[in-house]
Amino acid sequence: MSKPTDLVQGTLDMLILKVIALEPMHGWAIAQRIRQMSGEVLQVGQGALYPALHKLEQSAWITSEWAISDNGRRAKYYTLTDAGRQVLAHETAQWERLAAAISLIVRTA
Repeated sequence: MSKPTDLVQGTLDMLILKVIALEPMHGWAIAQRIRQMSGEVLQVGQGALYPALHKLEQSAWITSEWAISDNGRRAKYYTLTDAGRQVLAHETAQWERLAAAISLIVRTA
């Protein structure tokens, strides 16, 4: 059986895009925001986060630039591109459709 923190394939990408859509962030802040927004349920480790960020950047859905973080350290900040916004809108609609279909099945007596 899967653990509650296991994500459907591709879901992490959508979550990252959603969080970055709110404001540009560095990797650690992205992981923390996902954890906070999920009510402490989803915890994204570095081993999953940074490869996903790299893939999203290679796909031109996000861009990055180095800047100084709140604690005075250099950090790579990620920003959503226009293409990323389109992908996020499409993936969000797909996710909502899938979640509704699964709910119909799970709630059937």
